[in-house]
Amino acid sequence: MQEKIKRLRRCQLSVPGSSEKMMAKAAGMGVDFVFLDLEDAVAPSEKRPARRKIVDALNGLDWGRTTRCVRINDLTTEYAYEDIIEVVEGAGRNLDVIMLPKAMSAADVQFVDKLLSMMEKKLGLRHRIGIDVLIEEVEAMMNVEAIAASTPRLECLIFGMGDYSASQGVSMRDIGGSGGYPGDIWHYQRQRLTIAARAHRLDAVDGPFADFRSPDAFREEARRAMILGMVGKWAIHPSQVELAQEVFSPAASDVARARDMIRAYDEALSQGLGAVQYEGKMIDIASVRIVKNLVQRADLIGM
Repeated sequence: MQEKIKRLRRCQLSVPGSSEKMMAKAAGMGVDFVFLDLEDAVAPSEKRPARRKIVDALNGLDWGRTTRCVRINDLTTEYAYEDIIEVVEGAGRNLDVIMLPKAMSAADVQFVDKLLSMMEKKLGLRHRIGIDVLIEEVEAMMNVEAIAASTPRLECLIFGMGDYSASQGVSMRDIGGSGGYPGDIWHYQRQRLTIAARAHRLDAVDGPFADFRSPDAFREEARRAMILGMVGKWAIHPSQVELAQEVFSPAASDVARARDMIRAYDEALSQGLGAVQYEGKMIDIASVRIVKNLVQRADLIGM
């Protein structure tokens, strides 16, 4: 089985595929992950022309280390399969991930998987194009465990709280703020999605925060997602990129401490001990498992 590629997803920046100017700007921002959008950010009359613009951007721009993704239209539309075919045929060698919105079941993801497999063979691609899936309907949340297990090509589950709000009947005033709800209105959904993702060795990412003029509120939403084990958050505006990458980056002091803790535990193991005192506390394999997550993230970042 092909091993999953480890990607940074501290920030996933949304960029309209119909805007050559915005795609060019995004390529030079040094963001972990950019998805060029064919879905919500593109008017129906522009969806087909946007495919060619995306192909040109993927092939012609210098993206550096940024993961390059395209969000297709959902599988209930007339656009989805041609989105995949035209983008992969035109720029498959410069494409890392396809993002599938509004997946309802494992079968939806498997359809995209099979189409990509056929195209990779036809085009002779040497790398496997990954799939990120948006969970943004109540039916999808009910099926999230099956979706997470759908295909080895799947890399990430994303909580899309915008469409999900409509699906569950959540009012606009309660989205992205306290509203009348006495806690985090999305705690259960984030928790359930993250557990399903982690159980299948997938990343979990938090979706958009619409009010880009409220950086403190964005930072708090990102912090809540990070505490639950999510690895990143969307940015729908360039001003949110730095905030997201900051929240989902460990502090240098925490990384140094984690590496020191692992060294202390490894030394204890070499002496036949299963636990060791570190900074006045006993640490064991469970403690080390926790800090290894932090070290792995730091290694990806290059810290």
